[in-house]
Amino acid sequence: MTDMTSNKKRRLLQITAALIAAVALTLCQGCRPRGSAVSKYETAPAARSAISAHVTASGTLSAVVSVDVGSQVSGKIASLKADFNSTVTKGELIAEIDPSLYIAALRQAEGDLASAKANAILKGQNLERKRILAPQRAASQLDLDQATAELAQAQAAVIIKSAALESARANLGYCKITSPVDGIVISRKVDAGQTLVAAMTTPVLFTIAQDISRMHISAAVSEADIGQVKPGLAVDFSVDAFPDDVFHGTVSQVRKAPTTISNVVTYETIIDVDNPERRLFPGMTADVSILVAQRDAALTIPNAALRFTPPEKALFDHSPPMRLERNERLVYALAGDTTTLKPIVVKVGITDSMKTEILDGLAEGIRLVTSTLSPGANRFSGP
Repeated sequence: MTDMTSNKKRRLLQITAALIAAVALTLCQGCRPRGSAVSKYETAPAARSAISAHVTASGTLSAVVSVDVGSQVSGKIASLKADFNSTVTKGELIAEIDPSLYIAALRQAEGDLASAKANAILKGQNLERKRILAPQRAASQLDLDQATAELAQAQAAVIIKSAALESARANLGYCKITSPVDGIVISRKVDAGQTLVAAMTTPVLFTIAQDISRMHISAAVSEADIGQVKPGLAVDFSVDAFPDDVFHGTVSQVRKAPTTISNVVTYETIIDVDNPERRLFPGMTADVSILVAQRDAALTIPNAALRFTPPEKALFDHSPPMRLERNERLVYALAGDTTTLKPIVVKVGITDSMKTEILDGLAEGIRLVTSTLSPGANRFSGP
């Protein structure tokens, strides 16, 4: 009886140990790292769709014609006839400089001219007398020559004094400053009573925009993109003042003079803009997007397919190429077992932020790998 009881206990212990071992094995398998699991992938098809390429840049709005109105003479500003946002017409008086000194200078010039003319008349009369006396031996040839020279000098003095009078009259006229164009005053840089000194440089009083119903943007386009920009291309742009609105323009000029700032080379591109409602102001910063290319039914793939990098233990049906041409890129499709990658070399065209045009190397409908799914995911392809 004792032996039977011992055998039962021994068998019970063996069964218990086996169960514990099985449970432990199951737990260990559940905790085993999945790094060795076969990679699964998400894919997307190559399909026909519209695509467009844009060049982006930043620029500044300004009037088509903007004129700085200055003063050619020095003096105190007696009055201002225009202010910020004043609408002015060509020839309209917009400022006046105190003319007192220039009136006095004009009178002096008039007096100098009158004196020079009187002296010329006297010298002419003296020459006539010498001509009458010379045949009678009452005046020598030397006296006659001297009188002739004195008359010439007097006549030259008249010319000099006439020029001085014209200069004084012009300076007096410059005291009245008029608008050179029809437009709107966008800047006033002086106040009444301020003294101007027009010595080495011309002091600026006003800046007048000729017509802000038509404006232009001066945009800085990088050297990498400037080759795609041509006159006549359509442009969309926005400004911070109206963030929800999109404005339109046209490229009118690509200037060939480079600008280098911090080793970055840009080229000035002029964009014509209609501003009939005058909502846009000079000096606003514009974020510009230039449409440089457009395709209506191009074969395209997601940009994610071009960015995809195979995982370390990926399987390939053949080795990827070691070198690619300038416009070639490497993409991957799935082989028949859905776990093996098939490298494909394609030639790319234009691109936007979402997709890229395929020029050669790929047929429509082929699904390309865009990403590696996390271990345990239950799908290997996109919708």
